[in-house]
Amino acid sequence: MRPLTETEIRASFVNCSKGEVKRMHVPHDLEEYPWDDLDFLGWRDPGAPDRACLVTEYDGRLLGLALRSASAAARGFTSRSLCSVCVTAHTGGGVVLMSARRTGEAGRQGNTVGKYLCGDLACSLYVRGKRQTAAGRGLDETLSLDAKISRIRTNLTAFVERVTA
Repeated sequence: MRPLTETEIRASFVNCSKGEVKRMHVPHDLEEYPWDDLDFLGWRDPGAPDRACLVTEYDGRLLGLALRSASAAARGFTSRSLCSVCVTAHTGGGVVLMSARRTGEAGRQGNTVGKYLCGDLACSLYVRGKRQTAAGRGLDETLSLDAKISRIRTNLTAFVERVTA
């Protein structure tokens, strides 16, 4: 992913109001992000842990989604869950159900689309081995790194299409 500015990020959101975008927390250390290793930019709002944001390139443009995380029940360390975007195994609360309000009339009526995602939205870093989960070593897969990256993009595109349909 190419490096993004705060202005570009704020202008990309499609499923929230201009007021919500204006009040949204955007990371201030964008120049320190590992852009070459990211398939999308994702972060949690430190002031509101149930809120998260995701920005990706879709259909030749930037597209941002405001997300809400479901309240997670405490799970044991031996309990594992898989992220539905990168298929990384996490223990405890490492995978969270995140929902995005749909765009258009459906969103105004309160319709949402949910997806189980890595709680820290670092899917790209887990797949590339730049970050490790508390579960330790990931799944034994025969897929190449390029195939895993393609899977992230395919799964994320399917989520974006459901939100914007």
